[in-house]
Amino acid sequence: MAVVELDIAHDRRVAAPSRAWESRYLRYLLTTDVVVGLLAGGVAFCLRFGERITEYNLWYFALSLAFPVAWVGALTLNRAYEKRYLYVGTDEYQRVFRSGLGLTAGLALMAYALEIPLARSYVLMVLPLATVAGILSRFLVRKGLHMLRERGRCLRRVVVVGHSVAVAQLAVQLRREAYHGLTVVGACVPPGAEPVEVPVCGTFDDVAGAVEAAGADTVVVLSCPEIDGIAMRRLAWELERGDVDLIVASALLDVAGDRTTIRPVDGLPMLHVEHPNLAGTRRFAKELFDRIGAFAILLLVAPLWMGVGLAIWWAEPGAPVLFRQLRVGKHGRLFGVWKFRSMYVDAEARKAALESETGGVLFKVRDDPRVTPVGRFIRRFSLDELPQLINVLAGDMSLVGPRPPLPQEVAAYPDDMRRRLVVKPGLTGLWQVSGRSDLPWEEAVRLDLRYVENWSLSLDLVILLRTLTAVCRASGAY
Repeated sequence: MAVVELDIAHDRRVAAPSRAWESRYLRYLLTTDVVVGLLAGGVAFCLRFGERITEYNLWYFALSLAFPVAWVGALTLNRAYEKRYLYVGTDEYQRVFRSGLGLTAGLALMAYALEIPLARSYVLMVLPLATVAGILSRFLVRKGLHMLRERGRCLRRVVVVGHSVAVAQLAVQLRREAYHGLTVVGACVPPGAEPVEVPVCGTFDDVAGAVEAAGADTVVVLSCPEIDGIAMRRLAWELERGDVDLIVASALLDVAGDRTTIRPVDGLPMLHVEHPNLAGTRRFAKELFDRIGAFAILLLVAPLWMGVGLAIWWAEPGAPVLFRQLRVGKHGRLFGVWKFRSMYVDAEARKAALESETGGVLFKVRDDPRVTPVGRFIRRFSLDELPQLINVLAGDMSLVGPRPPLPQEVAAYPDDMRRRLVVKPGLTGLWQVSGRSDLPWEEAVRLDLRYVENWSLSLDLVILLRTLTAVCRASGAY
């Protein structure tokens, strides 16, 4: 691998990229939030009072017209427009949800203070409508941004500072996960470091010049002993002059922001890491959410369920429609997972003649000859997994969680990977919305571990929304 050296002393021709897309993105968010407020107020008014405006409902009509202002104000107070919470992660959706709760309390207090007879039915319609529509609209706007980033637009140009191996790993991950919007355009490594595929712009002493030479607007500093607190402070001062963002990558693996708190001790920032939520009231809420959600989805997809079952039976009369396979659940307990049968009846006997195309112990073949024509279609859109809703209702699985592993997979797990078994496996999860079968086995396991360590209800909702788009794209499904 060749090392690309840039002449920092003379190359000043690359201009820093424009960040105008960030301002446009904020305008899109503001516009959609105003539209959401108008629609929520108008729909709630029509459902509660009809289309006629009378003396009785005039106040509510005025409230519906003013509701977009109140809604945008609540979002602003909850910092839902700050860039640090946008683009990726669940913080943005949590702040939209808090805005709905805060606005509910505000309307109730205002009605009490001004002695206005507030119709509870109106409030119970307008605020949930605004909250749900607000989350969905922001999800769609974000997905639009992610699609642009996959096409090479709306990206931040990054210079990475660190050792060669860590720089190469980060560059590969950012290329794979383009939705983060970070593209590595240069690297600063120690003198005499191993070659990397990223253009090398100099050493740790040349970061400021490397930023100018590469036209970067962001610097990512990876964990390395050569860059101590004093060096980091000086680097921050240098980058401040050019309005270049500084990101310091922690040595912690897969720890979400809501589990970390910075507590300064005599000017030294100490990072306090909370333990993951593996029990308690939030887990009870997840259990309730799983059962209610699975029952609701089961009712919605009942016609689809019958159609898939009839198609499988019609293709092979007399053969079973459902397939039951032994999987490992929470704390290593075995259970039978249900699926629509997508393979021929003698699939297990024919497995010995095939060779897996994935690493690890997970057996996957892209053009598996054991899959039936109907099975190929239902696998493409993950319809074969619909019967797992029964497992969710039975309490063996969750709607969202790690992939349910086979016993032979668990037998080959190293100690770290057994951490996946402290929670229930899921019908969908980070592994599915991040590439499904296209992911290496080790990467799929790492995503499952990330979910276990950073679970939250808001993350579950985001994964469920992303599952819909992943299923529609049918990428990585075979």
